Amino acid sequence: MIRLIAVLVLFAASSIVNAQVDGTLKKILDSKTVTIAYRTDALPFAYEGEGKKPAGYTVELCKRIASSLERQLKVQPLQIKWVPATSQNRLELVQKGQADMECGSTTVSLSRMGMVDFSSYVFVDTTGVLVRNAVAAKSFKDLAGKRIAVIGNTTNQAAVNAAMKKFAVAATVVPVKNRDEALASLAAGSVDAFASDKVLLLGLGTKMKDPTQYTLLPDDLSFEPYAIVLPRGDTNFRVAVNRALADIFRGDEIVEIFRRSFGADIEPTLPLIVMYGLGAYPN
Repeated sequence: MIRLIAVLVLFAASSIVNAQVDGTLKKILDSKTVTIAYRTDALPFAYEGEGKKPAGYTVELCKRIASSLERQLKVQPLQIKWVPATSQNRLELVQKGQADMECGSTTVSLSRMGMVDFSSYVFVDTTGVLVRNAVAAKSFKDLAGKRIAVIGNTTNQAAVNAAMKKFAVAATVVPVKNRDEALASLAAGSVDAFASDKVLLLGLGTKMKDPTQYTLLPDDLSFEPYAIVLPRGDTNFRVAVNRALADIFRGDEIVEIFRRSFGADIEPTLPLIVMYGLGAYPN
C-alpha cells in the first residue's frame, strides 16, 4: 500500500509538472532550444565579445537561466540560439515570438508592460549625461543651449525631457540610433553631451579615442531598473526564469558574474545589493 501511495504521489507530481509545461516552456521542450535575443551594443551588459560571441553581464545571467531551464525541463542538452537585437527591435522580437527572451539593458516601464512581460529585476541604474570637457558643464543645469544626444524612443529620452522641464533647461535633444552614433557625434562636436544609463556610459571608455576629453556629470536623471524581456501573459515561463534568477542571487554565482562584467575593483551599490536580496525568492 505504501509503495502504491508513493507511486500515486510521484504520478501526481509529474502531472503537475507536465501541466505547467505549456506556452514558451513547451516550445523550448519540444525544440530542445531556447532562443535568446541579445544586444550587440550595450557594453558591459550585452555585446559581441571575442569571436563575435555574445558576452556581458545580462548575457551571463541568461546563459545560466538556460542551464536552469535544462534542469527544470529535464532536457539535455538544451541548445541556445542567439539572435542579435537593437534598441529598436528588442521588444518586438519577443512580442512576435522570434525570441523567447531578450537579454540586454532594457528598463522596465509601464508602457512596455503593455507589450511584453519582465523577469525579476537584474540590475538597477540611473540615467546620466556624458559631456565634452570643452562645454565646461558641472551639472545638467549647465547644458542650457547645448545639444544632447540620446537614443530615440528610450526611457533615457523621457528622462532628459523631464529633467529639461524640471530644471527649466532649454537644450536641444538630438535622437540617435545607437551609442556608436552618439560617440561619433560627440567626437565630431555636433553634439555637446550624450545621455544614457550611467553604467553604459562608464563602459564606453574603450570605444573613445581619448576618454579624458569627456566628463560624466553627477546628476541622476531617472531610476532605471533592468529586467529580462519575456513574452506577455506566459506566467509559467516567467516563474521558471525567476526561479533560475533566485538561485543565482542566493549563491556566489552573482558575485562571479558581477566581477567578471564590471571589474574586481568595482563594488555593487547598496540599491543593487538590496535588489539581489529581493530577487532571491524562497522556493
